[in-house]
Amino acid sequence: MKIRTRFAPSPTGLLHIGNARAALFNYLFARHHGGEFVLRIEDTDRERSTQQAVDVIFDGLKWMGLDWDGEPVFQATRQERHAEIVAQLMEKGMAYRCYCTPEELAAMREKARAEKRPPRYDGTWRDRDPSETPEGVPYAIRLKAPKEGETIIRDLVQGEVRVANAEMDDLILLRSDGTPTYLLAVVVDDHDMGITHVMRGDDHLTNTFRQAMIYRAMSWDLPEFAHLPLIHGPDGAKLSKRHGAQSVMDFREEGILPEALCNYLLRLGWGHGDAEVLDREEQIKLFDMDGIGRSPSRMDYVKLSHLNGIWMRRADDERLTALVMQRLEQRDDLDHDETVRARVLALMPGLKERAKTVVELADNASFAGLRLPLTITPKAEKHLGEEGRKVLAGLEEKLAALDPFTAEGIDAVLRAFATEHELKLGAVAQPLRAAMTGTTTSPGIDLTLAALGRDEVLARIRSVLSA
Repeated sequence: MKIRTRFAPSPTGLLHIGNARAALFNYLFARHHGGEFVLRIEDTDRERSTQQAVDVIFDGLKWMGLDWDGEPVFQATRQERHAEIVAQLMEKGMAYRCYCTPEELAAMREKARAEKRPPRYDGTWRDRDPSETPEGVPYAIRLKAPKEGETIIRDLVQGEVRVANAEMDDLILLRSDGTPTYLLAVVVDDHDMGITHVMRGDDHLTNTFRQAMIYRAMSWDLPEFAHLPLIHGPDGAKLSKRHGAQSVMDFREEGILPEALCNYLLRLGWGHGDAEVLDREEQIKLFDMDGIGRSPSRMDYVKLSHLNGIWMRRADDERLTALVMQRLEQRDDLDHDETVRARVLALMPGLKERAKTVVELADNASFAGLRLPLTITPKAEKHLGEEGRKVLAGLEEKLAALDPFTAEGIDAVLRAFATEHELKLGAVAQPLRAAMTGTTTSPGIDLTLAALGRDEVLARIRSVLSA
């Protein structure tokens, strides 16, 4: 059997982090077993589905590096096939027309609540004689669900789960306007697409019991099911905006690298010994169902940030520079030409050692594009008093004469100056750092000056001295 998994989101909003983890798990499981991972857009809710949401799904999966096999399937294009299956169920006597009006259904629910029963459909039209059928009245088509026995799902994560059939009602297959319901469309599409394993959040477990009735009514084999525990906020409550980022694009905007997010999501509900930092190749090699836990996971934004820092230090400098420049280009107070890009690239080895997100990285690199005169922070201003200015004045001539203007040469000049004037190296470096960045932090001062270049260094020193 060739394993085939799917990711089947509804294009009605953001690509939520829980859905993204489900997509990752499906992808890794398929790739681990040499199978296929397919994408289906469940857009049967035409009123709420938007092209913008479809684009968000595509962009998010591509950013995460989850390449699907074949062309995406749009569920709304398959409505004729869904209706065809309902016709077969009608012929088999496994489905029937229900003429209940919305008002009658509402009254049915109210009566059930008053009698402290679950508000389920009571089967009014299940066994009615065809002669009682009203003319010209809209109808839905419902599944004739079994009323006795129980439905058993042998879940690959949750274990064996049972529900009494008497607890389930006759679900709607086709609405009165002829459109298929989600429960029907999912079953037909999974069957037709040859899906062998359905891996999704455990909030779908109730749906799975209802979908199993459709499979059995059609005498189709059920796929294997694996229901993943949900992701909660740090406090154990349902993940919400108050906890922080929730969608894939939120995390991208906050400066998280895709490999860091995927690595974190993998470890959020799956484990393999003490393995923490895993690249895609290692993930595919190790991932399987037996590593998935049964308990809900909690988002730990601090841990994600730490992991992102690890992946940033591993990342290629050119790639990080491109990401930083994309952010700097959005700022009107900075230059962001090729000269600035070259400075950022030269600074990147030192910059990425200190930052945990691309946002932080861009903030720390922004001094490379500052225009004169620089805005000096109060903390940095303390290093530009009388003594600090004497240091800058004394270094100006020495740095102007330095050729070539390299980090090694700069370091030698600064050390010699400190020795000559009986100063600690920090007393030399901090006034320079304040003059170069307007702050008290930067990569090594020798690397910082080398990246800015002689002309810019001298211009920034003279700007401070003339203020």
